[in-house]
Amino acid sequence: MAARSMFRTVWTSFAGSKLGATSANVKVQQRINVPQLPAITVQSRGIRQVVENHEGKTTVIEGQILDVPAAPQPPNPTAKCPIYRWNLQHKYNYTDVLLLSQFIRSDGGLLPRRITGLCPEEHRKIAICVQMAQRAGLLPDHKPKLPEGHVPKRPKPQLNRYLTRWSIDSVKPIYRAGLKWCKKRMSVGHPALKDNVRYGAKPLYIKH
Repeated sequence: MAARSMFRTVWTSFAGSKLGATSANVKVQQRINVPQLPAITVQSRGIRQVVENHEGKTTVIEGQILDVPAAPQPPNPTAKCPIYRWNLQHKYNYTDVLLLSQFIRSDGGLLPRRITGLCPEEHRKIAICVQMAQRAGLLPDHKPKLPEGHVPKRPKPQLNRYLTRWSIDSVKPIYRAGLKWCKKRMSVGHPALKDNVRYGAKPLYIKH
């Protein structure tokens, strides 16, 4: 029993000394400071131009940072939606293809909200405007390509239907024959865009 107790005390002292050594090592590792480079030595990221310098038989290729003027700051920098950040709400329609092309992919599909940062209301309006612009032929390079050798079943009617919110095949054509009072009016535009681009105080009439 005496030998066993002696061996236990020796073992606990040895384990304690080992643990103390490891804790000391940990403390030493925590005290190591990572050297920080000053901001002057870090090269700024900007638009660079590839320049070739010929010095005898050697050619040195380097990228020189161009002096680009600062971009204009948005009037509402705290807004999360980019439309509200630049005060563009109710100021665009389907003809503003430069604005709409920033929110679509190369195949014509709309980018998700997690990438564009649009709010649900403006995302829905942008989707409607993109659809109307594609029907009007204003985005010819942003349409899904048909497979090779595709032959349509029947030619589509050449009607001005890009202002409607329905497909061309689902709406019956409205001809000019007949009296004006007995014609069935066609819904033009979309109710979600009735407040966009108002050129006067008179409300927009969406049935023609």
